[in-house]
Amino acid sequence: MRVVAIGDAHLGRSYYPLTTEGGVNQREFDFERSFEEAVEVALAQAPDLIVWLGDVFDHPRPTYRSYRVAQRALTRIRDHAVGAVVISGNHDTPRLPGTGSPYSALSDGFPEMRFAHRLGYERFEMAGLVIHAVPQTLTVQAALDALDEAARRRDPGRTNLLLTHPRLTQLQPRHADINEIEVDAGRLQSDLVLLGHYHSFTTVSAGIWYAGSTDTFSFADDPDRPKGIVVLDTDTGECRHVPIGGRRPLVTLESVYALGMSPSDLQALIVDRAGGIPIGAVARLYLEGVDPAVYRLLDMEAIREAASAGLLLRLEPQFASTTLHAELPTMATLGGQWDDYIGGQDLTGLDRDEVRRLGHDYLDRAILGTDPAAGADHAAGADPAAGTDPAAGTDPAGATGQGGAPCC
Repeated sequence: MRVVAIGDAHLGRSYYPLTTEGGVNQREFDFERSFEEAVEVALAQAPDLIVWLGDVFDHPRPTYRSYRVAQRALTRIRDHAVGAVVISGNHDTPRLPGTGSPYSALSDGFPEMRFAHRLGYERFEMAGLVIHAVPQTLTVQAALDALDEAARRRDPGRTNLLLTHPRLTQLQPRHADINEIEVDAGRLQSDLVLLGHYHSFTTVSAGIWYAGSTDTFSFADDPDRPKGIVVLDTDTGECRHVPIGGRRPLVTLESVYALGMSPSDLQALIVDRAGGIPIGAVARLYLEGVDPAVYRLLDMEAIREAASAGLLLRLEPQFASTTLHAELPTMATLGGQWDDYIGGQDLTGLDRDEVRRLGHDYLDRAILGTDPAAGADHAAGADPAAGTDPAAGTDPAGATGQGGAPCC
């Protein structure tokens, strides 16, 4: 059987204050076009089955606009007489079960298709293939229980395909995400496994693949790696990635090292870099070591004009004056740090001077290598190792640091 998988589409994802002529957020519109292109490319593979691997929507209460995009896509799939299996992901699963899911409404409208969104394991049987679907759950333990059930219910006489949406511990995440379910790849017990959630096509190990997303979310999202769909032959176990075209590029321009530059010299370099932005791209440009006063004098309107071929240019100034020398704390500054800390605390009902004195007492003893809880010696305020009485105001090591400043 030929199975085509579409990963994270995140319909409704909108950012950057830019809109189309029709008033739609430009990046939201981009994500819609990428998803629609992914569906067309999927249908062109002559599949027996199309699966959506979760996070079709960017949140569990999508707008009518996002919902209609998904609805039209399912209609296209149905018109081609192709079956579909859909699971939910961490973004489009409600955190309160009683609030309902957008997939519930879709399943009502497309009863011939299979939806796994009810926070638990579901099994779908087909000719020669058993699909074990583990959608997003509310807890890690619930996900592990569902994966264990999927493993127990494997059919030895047919190919078993597991669909789920976790973050695997074997992969380094590009960024933190909401409501992630983290599991070890060893819990994925199936002949073949297709995964949503990770936004780049990745072979985890033999028989386990992340399909990736249909568009690039941010500069932390591997913008140089292609996005697309995957085609899995369940008879041979071969899985290949098919890129989709038309994505809006996200590019990082060559940095400008601005230390000591005049406003005119810096302006000229930025304009030169901006002129090289690919058509329609979102671009960023790092300005290393720039003087804040120089940055304020830049002609932003001229820079925008130079960057007009792209959708957006983000300047990322790394100001020279914000690079501060940081010192590690030393014993000579610990007392001063304690004084500053105590000065900002609400010590209602306590003797502030006594709390301050006790702190210095403990610091002195720690520096001199004694145990502040050492019975009678501690109770008397004596230091048998040094023959001194810190409580009396002496400092034989010269290291109490009273009056010193904190390191940072």
